[in-house]
Amino acid sequence: MTEKEKMLAGELYNATGKELTEERLVARSLMHKINHSLPEEDHKRQKWFAELFGTMGKNVWIEPPFYCDYGYNIKLGKNIFINFNCCMLDVVPISIGDHTFIAPNVQFYAATHPIDAKRRSALLEYGKPITIGKHVWIGGNVTICPGVTIGDRSVIGAGSVVTKDVPDDVVVGGNPAHLIRHIDNSKPVEYP
Repeated sequence: MTEKEKMLAGELYNATGKELTEERLVARSLMHKINHSLPEEDHKRQKWFAELFGTMGKNVWIEPPFYCDYGYNIKLGKNIFINFNCCMLDVVPISIGDHTFIAPNVQFYAATHPIDAKRRSALLEYGKPITIGKHVWIGGNVTICPGVTIGDRSVIGAGSVVTKDVPDDVVVGGNPAHLIRHIDNSKPVEYP
């Protein structure tokens, strides 16, 4: 297997080889364009984001700056808002469901390193996919750790560090994030 194939399979790999280095450079070039674009150049940013991501649904809005490793492992549904300074370490898939709101400074860390110092010192790393459901709200300064799945319609409180899966229809918060309460999403929406 190539190092890229190992990476995509979630196995230990070394990211310093030519192929992965070149792919990160392509992503960084697009991010530079995005992050240095003029405020009124939203049409250009949308085009560059579409080039960067593996999948991007309709009505996705991302406020720069935005950072990622490769981009092609990021899969975005429709009607998503991602606020300023999001970072996605997408060595394996990071999937975000429809109608999700992501506040500023949210970090998605699908990449991780071995606990064993010798393997880590040999520049080996691996990834665990992150999956965010539909209608999720992630508060500011949240960190999503490798391998986490967040269920539909859940809310992640600001400043949380999410280390474990989150079920549907709950509010979690803290470090590490823990259940605060359940949400009754069965009621019809009432607008003032």
